[in-house]
Amino acid sequence: MKFLHKIFPAAHWVISVLFLACALVLIYFAVTELWRAVAPAMDVAVRSRLNGVLDTIALLTIAVAALELSQTILEEEVQRDAQMSAPTRVRRFLSRFMIVLVVSLSIEALVAVFQFTHDAPENLPYAASIGFMAAALLAAWGVFVKLNRSAEELEPEAMKAAKEEDHKVDKAKVTPGKR
Repeated sequence: MKFLHKIFPAAHWVISVLFLACALVLIYFAVTELWRAVAPAMDVAVRSRLNGVLDTIALLTIAVAALELSQTILEEEVQRDAQMSAPTRVRRFLSRFMIVLVVSLSIEALVAVFQFTHDAPENLPYAASIGFMAAALLAAWGVFVKLNRSAEELEPEAMKAAKEEDHKVDKAKVTPGKR
C-alpha cells in the first residue's frame, strides 16, 4: 500500500509537466496568432486584425489557466507533505483552482462579447452565459469558503502545518533544488 502512495506524487508531477507543456504550446500559438494579426506586410482588414488579437487573448487566458493548474498541482500535490484530508488543505486547493477558473471565464466572456458584438450579435446570450457562470462560480466559492471556515477553525493545527509548509515551499522557490 505504501508503494501506491508513492505513485501518486509521480503521477501528479507528470500531470503538472503536461499542463506546463500545453501552456507553452498555447503561448506559441498565441504568438503566432498575434504575429498574423499585426504583421505590417500583410494586407488585412482591421476587423480581421482585431479578431486575431482577441483570439490571442483567448489563447493566453487558457495558457494562464494551464500554467496556474500546473503550479497548483506541483505545489499542493508534489511538494507538500500533508494529505488532502484536512479541510484547510481542501479549501486552499479549491480556492487556487477557483481563482484560475473564475478569472479565465471572466476574460473569455469579455473576449466573446467583443467578438460577437461585431461578428454575430445573435450569439451575445452565449457570451452572457459565460459571464453568468463566472459570477455563479464566484458566488458558490464564497459560500463554500464561508461554510468551510468553521470546519477549519476546528483544526487549528492543520492551519499551522499548512503555514509551515508554505514557508518550505517559498524557500524552495527561492533556492531551487533544495527542500
